[in-house]
Amino acid sequence: MDNETVIKIEGLKKHFRMGAGQFTALNGIDLSFGKGEFTGIIGPSGSGKTTLLNIIGTLDAPSEGHALILGRSVGQLSPPESASLRKTQLGFIFQTYNLFHVYTVFENVEFPLLLQGLDQAKRRKMVLDALEWVGLSDKAASRPAQLSGGESQRVAIARAMVKRPAVVLADEPTANLDAANSHNILQTMVKLNEELRTTFLFATHDEKVIGYVRRKIFLLDGRVARDETIVKN
Repeated sequence: MDNETVIKIEGLKKHFRMGAGQFTALNGIDLSFGKGEFTGIIGPSGSGKTTLLNIIGTLDAPSEGHALILGRSVGQLSPPESASLRKTQLGFIFQTYNLFHVYTVFENVEFPLLLQGLDQAKRRKMVLDALEWVGLSDKAASRPAQLSGGESQRVAIARAMVKRPAVVLADEPTANLDAANSHNILQTMVKLNEELRTTFLFATHDEKVIGYVRRKIFLLDGRVARDETIVKN
């Protein structure tokens, strides 16, 4: 792992209103993540892992404490600033793929680049590179309905990686896949992590994902219960 810190979280708390009271989803989180990490945020449902990913992804803001993403404080970003950070530096992979069914595979992967206003020739090169990374160059003209679940998730990975983001946030990315497809997807992400030095953070309780990560952060009731670095042979 590189020494450069890309995410620093201090005293992070997140409260949600519930009727007349409140629910504390995160309760004093202190963490940092370096460039090129491949980390699992692990815990049962309700432990706070998705809430933590949402704050790192600037989709939500802290109630207390600080979350610095690439040197920017999430709580101090305006909505346009948050959107700009997501558009250029953050990639998202979801368990439900979230592909546009009326678009081709090429168009789905190209979509983040359209938001950046890049010219057509540059977009085409970047999309074709991303599809090659995930082994789907021959599916560029296909539509999502013509793809298997594993292929759909590889398109989602290509879409997340096409802009070469600093950080990719993956929320239960293998939940809808069988074991063989899960391992193929995870091996693809390991390869991209190693080649591009992108920081990958997974919110998961899937043992298959946990077997690939190099750091395990266990959340329980909104707190860090354990933080383990895995030494790979």
